[in-house]
Amino acid sequence: MSLFLVTFVVMLVVVFIMAIGVMFGRRAIKGSCGGGMSKAECVCVEKCDKRKKLDAEAQLNQG
Repeated sequence: MSLFLVTFVVMLVVVFIMAIGVMFGRRAIKGSCGGGMSKAECVCVEKCDKRKKLDAEAQLNQG
């Protein structure tokens, strides 16, 4: 039981430190819109700038 409590406290501390980092960094946590150079489909409502650029380059290379 003590191992569980120690693990739980450590995880709480980690989450707290991450929250402090986000607050002081003033940057929102955001997804990657489908990932790097993979062929994964974007599941975002609106595509991010990086995904738009990759899609445009892919269309130029095809045609």
